Amino acid sequence: MTTAVREAPHHRNTVCVKLYGCQLPDCRTRFNERRRAIKAGTQQPGRILIDASEVREHILALQELGMSLTGIARLAGVHHPTVCAFVHPQPSKRRGRRQQTTPETAAKILSVKPLTVIGALRRMQALAHLGWPVSHVARRAGISPRRAWELRPHTVISVGFAERIAVAYEELRGTTAEDHGVEAWKTARSRQRAEANRWPNTHYWADRMDVIDDPHFEPMYGVTKREIVAQDAHWVMTTIGLDRAAAAARLGVSKAYIDHAFRDHPQYAVEAAA
Repeated sequence: MTTAVREAPHHRNTVCVKLYGCQLPDCRTRFNERRRAIKAGTQQPGRILIDASEVREHILALQELGMSLTGIARLAGVHHPTVCAFVHPQPSKRRGRRQQTTPETAAKILSVKPLTVIGALRRMQALAHLGWPVSHVARRAGISPRRAWELRPHTVISVGFAERIAVAYEELRGTTAEDHGVEAWKTARSRQRAEANRWPNTHYWADRMDVIDDPHFEPMYGVTKREIVAQDAHWVMTTIGLDRAAAAARLGVSKAYIDHAFRDHPQYAVEAAA
């Protein structure tokens, strides 16, 4: 009686040798190298490990921008000691910094980007429409009002800072400042600032919470079609060199519409031949 020879489903790792007795030279070499690595302690059984240099450099770069190891770990969805092991020696285990890691852990950490203050600013600006002064929102979040006023769009902040502002936003977005006894002159000034700067309000962000923290997302709150046409016409006329009639044809509007758009938004107006 003959016994059927089982064929390995693939030859991407050492399974074909261990379970199917594969004798292909490349597979045997891979199998032997893995056994030597496990014996030497540079690779763990049952796990594929890769060099950790890129992960370590990424963590150090994030630290230079002001991010903490705790914040990096929270954004990556890994344990704090896991991140620490890449940049600090592990005295309890009598070894230096981690030199290898799994592809999954590497991918999580490498996906972490610097956390800028843009989301926190947008939340405070949206609350201004409800009469909330920045200083009141900051105090509600347990943050120094002075620090809140000094924030700039590209400032890198901690995860805790962002979370405190986000919690305050959720607590206040369904209320008005008057409901909490804020003086009328302060609420009026906050609303005037919000309108003058055309900051998106809480209703605008309600359907866009997935991008409120994205620094690359450009809110189009309060922007009319005519202003958009004025911006686009300005771009095609100054960048491509089209005249007003050609720009109108490219944008799918009439030349008169561009004339009106430039009249209403003179900051985009371009002098060009008819």
